[in-house]
Amino acid sequence: AVSCECLEQQGMHVQEDNFLIEILDPKTCQPVKDGEQGEVVITTLTKEGLPLIRYRTRDLSRLITEQCACGRTTVRMQRITGRTDDMLIIRGVNVFPSQIESVLLEMNATTPNYMIIVDRKDNHDTMEVQVEMNDALFSDQVKDLESIENGIKARLNSVLGISVKLKLVEPKTLPRSEGKAKRVIDKRKL
Repeated sequence: AVSCECLEQQGMHVQEDNFLIEILDPKTCQPVKDGEQGEVVITTLTKEGLPLIRYRTRDLSRLITEQCACGRTTVRMQRITGRTDDMLIIRGVNVFPSQIESVLLEMNATTPNYMIIVDRKDNHDTMEVQVEMNDALFSDQVKDLESIENGIKARLNSVLGISVKLKLVEPKTLPRSEGKAKRVIDKRKL
């Protein structure tokens, strides 16, 4: 284990005797300032069979150097907030599909099957999230669907920090894929 959380739950204590953790800017591979978010890079210090030297995890986090309330003095790592390989930048805001998935898992009316469609119209990024309704709650009552849609949209706006267009679709209509699901269609010409 690289790190573990104490009872205070204020970040995961890094096992600094065994691991060197760095936080780098994912684009430049240069260290970020203390407390800034970046990509977690791990170097093993005691592993003999399969040592890792500056292993890029693609996970995004930040280091907390202040002493923990539990009394431990080791560096702490904030929980992983996303990955560099699935991050989208929409109107200057970093958006991770995992953030959308976490909101959908909170909702009873939808399944965790979704599709993100990113486009650019009139030099502005747009993002539409298509979400499958739950079989049990799928309804042809417009009032019910609008209520569900407004609730999900408000929660997504709060978590992401930007407004998104939300489209509820019938159960089992979004494409399925073997292995890692393809959740993003980016139509922007960058």
